Amino acid sequence: MRSKWSALALLAATQFVLILDLTIIGIASPPMGRELGLTAQDLSWMTTAYSLTFGGLLLLGGRLADQLGRRRVFMAGMLLFAAASLAGGLAGDGVVLIAARGVQGLAGALVAPAAMALVMTTFKDDPALTKALGVWGAVGGVGGAAGVVLGGLLTDGWGWRSVFFVNVPVGVIVPVLALAVLAADVRTARGGGFDVAGAVTSTLGLGLLIYAFSESSLPAGVVAVILLAAFVAIEARSAGPLMPLGIFRRPLLRAGNAVMFLVVFAMQAVFFVLTLYTQLILGYSATESGLSMVAIAVTIALTASLLGGRSVARFGLRATASTGMAFILAGVVWYTTLGLDSTFLTGLLGPEVLTGFGFGLLVVAATVAATAEASPSESGLASGLFNVTQQVGISIGIAVLIAIASARTGGSTAPAELMAGYHAAFVAAAVVIAIGLVVSLTLLPRKGAQAARPEDSLPVGA
Repeated sequence: MRSKWSALALLAATQFVLILDLTIIGIASPPMGRELGLTAQDLSWMTTAYSLTFGGLLLLGGRLADQLGRRRVFMAGMLLFAAASLAGGLAGDGVVLIAARGVQGLAGALVAPAAMALVMTTFKDDPALTKALGVWGAVGGVGGAAGVVLGGLLTDGWGWRSVFFVNVPVGVIVPVLALAVLAADVRTARGGGFDVAGAVTSTLGLGLLIYAFSESSLPAGVVAVILLAAFVAIEARSAGPLMPLGIFRRPLLRAGNAVMFLVVFAMQAVFFVLTLYTQLILGYSATESGLSMVAIAVTIALTASLLGGRSVARFGLRATASTGMAFILAGVVWYTTLGLDSTFLTGLLGPEVLTGFGFGLLVVAATVAATAEASPSESGLASGLFNVTQQVGISIGIAVLIAIASARTGGSTAPAELMAGYHAAFVAAAVVIAIGLVVSLTLLPRKGAQAARPEDSLPVGA
């Protein structure tokens, strides 16, 4: 008999690896560039290539999971992830390396929504769903910080290629374990042909949108808007749409995605600014900078896994999300007091604990809200949409807040000017989180989300 908790452990471990892989590459970039003769622009494409394919293909990945089977897509994605990681580790030039990162992102776009959908369907109609989503949120928080730390340790100990090779055994072993602990696929998606036009326009539109903000490209942004508008028009007329627009009529789904968009918009940019602050102002090494943010990861993990689900069950979505936002806001405001002579104990530890605690509560509430109204045949789609929301929020948030910081510094590298720019970014982030607090208080219901889950027979179309 398959254990739900064994399935969750496998799926959560996979999520940990995917999140870790978003950040692990950063520490390995300098030695990678030296060995292969890569420019700074080449190295930036290590991240951009992953983000483009991952963010651009998430909706398609989620829908494929619904139509072809979640376990099947999950396993195929992990094998592809292993192959891409092996290619990256063996790469002898920048072209192969960037291509491998792009394929890693493609694989992640298959795995992430399928894995989250498997959590939802495994715990369907189970009161432990919120606890499971708490564990899910916890591993995501830990994975982001662990990538920076593990990247430094692997690179220092075994070289930059090890950050790719470490994924290979994981990508091979996980599909084998999936056969043992994950239930066989049950076809639940409705019939209809594959929405090729919707798949093409959504993939290109989302990819270009992420590229536009990552690379500050106005032409790419304009084309992205046109493609996404075309995608909406295509979906409205399609008999078998990739993303039925009726799904947006569900208030919890809208609220959960809105809240998550705002929090990742602000917080991922804050984390990015903190890495700059600790290295350029406090003089930390890259590894020390990563270690300085372990407190955030640990607090997120403990809060999400131990308190998040219980809080949603006892106090409801609104109270949990709003409390989380309030703690995050307090932490970000505290960050605005950082100075040239701050230390980890006096300047960083306190706000890290506050923001970590708040994020741990918030991520569980937002995840429950964004997925509670999805029927079994739509769990992959809802998961893909939730992941898209986060990827777009991260890309836009970092671009906007770094632009605000850069406008304040005026191109100066003097510590005082850099500090002024970081303060401006923290203030802007606090404003966004305050908006998120208002959204949480107004759009989320007081009660939990269990009653909102529809039956599979309910239509989502126009």
